[in-house]
Amino acid sequence: MEFINEFDDLKKRQLELKKIYQANPEKAFLTLKAEGILGENVSCKIASGKPHKTAGLHPYTGGDGSLACSSDMLLESLVACAGVTLNSIAFHFGVTLKNTKIIAEGDLDFRGTLGVDRTAPVGFTKIRLRFEIDSEVSPDMQKKMIDLTERYCVVYQTLINRPEISLV
Repeated sequence: MEFINEFDDLKKRQLELKKIYQANPEKAFLTLKAEGILGENVSCKIASGKPHKTAGLHPYTGGDGSLACSSDMLLESLVACAGVTLNSIAFHFGVTLKNTKIIAEGDLDFRGTLGVDRTAPVGFTKIRLRFEIDSEVSPDMQKKMIDLTERYCVVYQTLINRPEISLV
């Protein structure tokens, strides 16, 4: 019985959100953000604010916000990979990076996710990756390290090169 009540509650929340998004499409747009700070031993600490990594619905799709959204996790994965890659490159060049932050932002239109508008995209329409480097190296060296991070970051390269994916 408890499962049925939870399902009914979710249906009600999603129906209400669909009505809101139909009447005011701009309310379905959201920019998600993930941040990481470079750490010791070629690491990157993700500042997610969630103590566990159980995925669930985002509040814009009817979730209560207590679980991690897989879209947030995608951005966090990008930040983590770019952070570890940048940290590794800095280590290779003998560069010390302190208080260096990696930020990813992604724009979503939840009308697509909830099937409110079939022309609305499902998934991120734009993702921006930003580096806030705190180091005494020259701007040219910072650019070189970012360029190498772009080249060798597995998650970044996977996203921009759109691998063939199949459901089996």
